[in-house]
Amino acid sequence: MKRIERLYLSGPEIWYPDAEAFAVERKGLCRAAGFEAVTGLDGAMIETLNTEAMAREAYASRTGQMRLADAGIFNLTPWRGPSCDAATAFEAGFMAALAKPIFGYLNVATEDEADYLGRIDIHMGAHQDEAEVWRDEDACRIEDFELPESLMLWAEARRLFVIVTPDVLGDLTGLEMCLEALSLYQD
Repeated sequence: MKRIERLYLSGPEIWYPDAEAFAVERKGLCRAAGFEAVTGLDGAMIETLNTEAMAREAYASRTGQMRLADAGIFNLTPWRGPSCDAATAFEAGFMAALAKPIFGYLNVATEDEADYLGRIDIHMGAHQDEAEVWRDEDACRIEDFELPESLMLWAEARRLFVIVTPDVLGDLTGLEMCLEALSLYQD
């Protein structure tokens, strides 16, 4: 197995009001654990206007960073709904397709939000039909494997930690646990 040196960090933090400062803090934790880390904020952009050209440039930059990384850590904290940030899910899948190990965590405020079905119920309601199949308000089936995220994200992650915390957006315990698991994984 190739020694893991460079990590790609992904999650909704890129959209935080203090995104740059938070990236520095996260990279510092990685450096202290012996890893170099990059985020979607790294890399100079040529485009200066929020246009399709900038979006394509950002996509090329981030996929390039993932190709150069040895592994990824993904913050799968529910973002603007019951599931993780869509770009983070894509990036986890992209790295999985590159056969690179991925580790993940998600922060939730209560135990009721620790599994996917629970979050769907909180956000939009869930009920069981006559056959005891869980359905949402549109009668669509809800994935129910008693997992913290969709089975595809859960199954691919070498480790997926769920942190119950009052600081859902800022708690870095999951990142620290992923770094520890990553160190054990490569030993």
